[in-house]
Amino acid sequence: QVHLVESGGELVQAGGSLRLSCAASGRLGTIYEMGWFRQAPGKEREFVASIRWAGTGTNYADSVQDRFTISRDGAKDTVYLQMNSLKPEDTAVYYCNYKPRGEINYLSAWGQGTLVTVSS
Repeated sequence: QVHLVESGGELVQAGGSLRLSCAASGRLGTIYEMGWFRQAPGKEREFVASIRWAGTGTNYADSVQDRFTISRDGAKDTVYLQMNSLKPEDTAVYYCNYKPRGEINYLSAWGQGTLVTVSS
């Protein structure tokens, strides 16, 4: 079992920056990949970015490419999402999740997430 805790969401003005954190604990050896997802009001949850737990290999949604950067601090077992040039359409609850080794999909269970609000 892996336990994830998201943090860092807050109200920010358009054009600003924010860094989200996802602290992982538990059976970390079972993790293959970590991902950030978001769900805006009235919309489906969508993929934002992912990173291999080994720290190599990242992937981004087109909507955040060149603005967001996902990274991992191995010493802290934490994955970050650096968000720059934020837009009002980035407003959402952001969630982290993981894909276990040997699995195709991310877990179906989600945490409480962290709310990012971008004002225009």
